[in-house]
Amino acid sequence: MSVTKGLLVRFDALPGKEDEVKDFLDSGRGLVEGEPATTAWFAIRLGPTSFGIFDVFPDDAGRDAHLSGPVAEALGENTGTLFSEPTIEKLDVLASKLPA
Repeated sequence: MSVTKGLLVRFDALPGKEDEVKDFLDSGRGLVEGEPATTAWFAIRLGPTSFGIFDVFPDDAGRDAHLSGPVAEALGENTGTLFSEPTIEKLDVLASKLPA
C-alpha cells in the first residue's frame, strides 16, 4: 500500500492538562481502527506541553474522510478544555516506508 497524503495536527495542553492530553491521544488510536483509509496514525509529543497527531492516507478521499471522522470530532469537543485550538496542516507524502 502506498500513501500520498498526510496530516500534521499540533496543539498545546492547557496548564496542568498534560496527562489528560496523553490519555486523550491514547484513546484516539481506537477511534481510527475503523478507518480503513487511515494507513498509519501516530500520537506524538513535541515538548513538555506540545502534542500532535501525524497520520497518512492513500489519497485525498481517505484524508477527507478522516477529517470528518471521530478523531476530528473529539478534537473539536476537547478544544479549550484539554488543549488549545489545533493547527491542522495538510501534507503531500513524497516518500514512505511502511510495513508489508
